[in-house]
Amino acid sequence: MPEPKANSLAGLRIVVTRAPEQADALTQMLQERGAEVILLPAVAFAPPEDWAALDLAIRGLRSYDWLLLTSQNAVRLFAARCRELGATVSERPSVGCVGPATAAAAREEGFAVVFMAATYRGTALAGELSGNLTGKRVLLPRSDRASRDLPEALRALGAQVDDVVAYRTVSPGPVDACVAAEVREGRADVIVFASPSAVHYVVEEIGADALQALAGRTAFASIGPVTSEALREAGLPEDIGAAKSAAAELAGAIEKWAASRADEPSSKVRSR
Repeated sequence: MPEPKANSLAGLRIVVTRAPEQADALTQMLQERGAEVILLPAVAFAPPEDWAALDLAIRGLRSYDWLLLTSQNAVRLFAARCRELGATVSERPSVGCVGPATAAAAREEGFAVVFMAATYRGTALAGELSGNLTGKRVLLPRSDRASRDLPEALRALGAQVDDVVAYRTVSPGPVDACVAAEVREGRADVIVFASPSAVHYVVEEIGADALQALAGRTAFASIGPVTSEALREAGLPEDIGAAKSAAAELAGAIEKWAASRADEPSSKVRSR
């Protein structure tokens, strides 16, 4: 990743839809490049309504062959519950992750990651592990809103899968009226989405028609292929894409987009 350039994003207003506890690193990197950051939290996280399934899995952790972690949230919240129950992961089960950001978070929590998917999506993780799944017990702690594609793919490859809710993805409540007005009026240069849930929330709160009308004025940035798909399903373009969820990757992608935009003869940062 190239070194950030001071003021490379000067004059740009960037809406970040990540949850507050996830937004700090990206916000700092964008501000270091001169951008004005507007926070519009589009998701929030809550404990499972019932801990029983997750706790049973954690207490029997050593009986699993694989622990598969598909997001930084899954890592953070699963690790927190493990600590509360006094459980640790050592040589068993083997730990696999989707993407480098999730793997880095897992290592920070003390998990010994032995496998990382080359393609940053859950079904790719299943495919890349296909030769190691037949008859294996797999623990998959995830959001209550996670897609069924991954556990179905794992089972199709012969794995015995416990797909348990480690946390709930919930609405953060009504969007701030001032931020909503700024977005609808096209006063944001970029809106950043890090999950399908964030896309769905913003579409619901701002309105699909209002967002679609911004195409060409406001750029839509996404992290990962699943979020890109959610944008397309909402009728929105993916103007900026980052394969990895790391803040540096996304900040660099926005910086590259801004540089290409500045090179266009008719393009300039709007004055406000």
